[in-house]
Amino acid sequence: MKIIKKILCALDLSEHSVLVAEYAVAMAKAFNAEIVAVYVAPALTQYVGFHVPPSSIESFVGEIVSGAEKSMEDFVVENFRDVKATGRVVNGYASEEILGVAERVGADVVIMGTHGRKGIDRILFGSVAEKVVKNSVVPVMTVRPRA
Repeated sequence: MKIIKKILCALDLSEHSVLVAEYAVAMAKAFNAEIVAVYVAPALTQYVGFHVPPSSIESFVGEIVSGAEKSMEDFVVENFRDVKATGRVVNGYASEEILGVAERVGADVVIMGTHGRKGIDRILFGSVAEKVVKNSVVPVMTVRPRA
């Protein structure tokens, strides 16, 4: 059986993230593993060409990251009490950043939520979870929101 020592728990810090964290905690306890929780702040570089000064975009992204870091800190304290866990906030395209962090920290598994979008929403927004599953070199466990 594969030994799991490091779990990457990708979160969007929504109410659904609590359920994703529960699965990560259960696995961490079962394997005595460490959790690295990650939130990816959106990349807004695609808006540079829309007559928005780059400094305004950078300032806005900085505010998003600062707020997310505080939210992540609170989330880790509230949801990863009984396990060794750290939180990280990175900036960029979600699937790419999740895969990059998983590689950098040496994750043995990724646990993340999926919004279960269908139809036009899926076409327009794509699926971060699907991209991670298709491109990850380690197993990925997806957790769908409760109805």
